[in-house]
Amino acid sequence: MKSYMLDLNSIDRVKGFVKAIEVFDGYFDLATGRYVIDAKSIMGIFSMDLSKPVEFRVPEVHEKLPEIEKAIAPYIAQA
Repeated sequence: MKSYMLDLNSIDRVKGFVKAIEVFDGYFDLATGRYVIDAKSIMGIFSMDLSKPVEFRVPEVHEKLPEIEKAIAPYIAQA
């Protein structure tokens, strides 16, 4: 599993992220603490605490990993 910390602290960022990730086949998770939801679920994302970065998890064996990384690049949290 490969993970990235994302900053989804606005409605526009959440909508943009879901639109970017929903074109890819497979299952992706977003996690904060012990809470894990489907990354393609806009309602699930809005149920999370988005004031802090959330962890986006992708299976490392996903054949489109480079494309996924490019799609989520605008949402990666800055350290």
